Amino acid sequence: MKTNVFYERWMQRVFLLAACVSVAAVALICGFLLAGGIPALREIGLRDFLLGRVWKPGSDHYGVLPMILGSIYITSGAMLLGVPLGVLTAVWLARFCPETMYHRAKPAVELLAGIPSIVFGFFGLMVMVPLVRQLLGGSGRSILTASLLLGVMILPSIIGVAESALRAVPDSYYEGALALGATHERAVFTVVLPAARSGILAGIVLGLGRAAGEATAVAMVAGNQTAMPYSLLRGVRTLTTNIIMEMGYAEGLHRQALFAVGAVLFLLILLINLWAGRMKEGERA
Repeated sequence: MKTNVFYERWMQRVFLLAACVSVAAVALICGFLLAGGIPALREIGLRDFLLGRVWKPGSDHYGVLPMILGSIYITSGAMLLGVPLGVLTAVWLARFCPETMYHRAKPAVELLAGIPSIVFGFFGLMVMVPLVRQLLGGSGRSILTASLLLGVMILPSIIGVAESALRAVPDSYYEGALALGATHERAVFTVVLPAARSGILAGIVLGLGRAAGEATAVAMVAGNQTAMPYSLLRGVRTLTTNIIMEMGYAEGLHRQALFAVGAVLFLLILLINLWAGRMKEGERA
């Protein structure tokens, strides 16, 4: 008995240490970005930095509004495609897929999660860009192409978490709905799916973070134009692609401005997580 108590206390300390390390890592990243970006914000001005429409480091113009909008547009487009498709796929895997087919479909989804971003980007550049150019016109390297590609890339994140949430719903919920006369489809979509809403929301937030933070694949298909995005068929540059494209040669104020761009991206993702937390608290209330 004393041995069990000792192990329980020891494991509690281990878990506490792991949690503290995680929180400290986030705090260190936040501090690193702020320490590098605040000097640029002081020199450029917060208003000019966030609302400026011109990004030309050679002329000392550092406006990130086009890149903020580009990130929002591409991420929103990816979520419009990825969330319905991912949730419905998770429902099918958890409640409709035959056992023999499941053992083939599930590894395929997991394999999709293991494909590197550069491979997705190469596929988008060689297949999706020419297809969009042929069907809709323009150069093909656009907000629409990047949104479609990101929508596919976030599917494994959403499907994996949503399926686990659906399988965690007690069978009594489903059986009770059937006992009341509901069909299989009605029981799944009106009882099981709402019961798994919290877990599904976690999967959506995970996919949202993946879409907002993706850089390599987006850089290959989005067009990398720093102009304001006025059309889905025009190229755009996101916050992440701006950092990876210019950090290698940036110096002085330019480098500090890129740190500030990273801080803006970090803040956007933090706001998304806070919003998700509020949503979960609202459901529990």
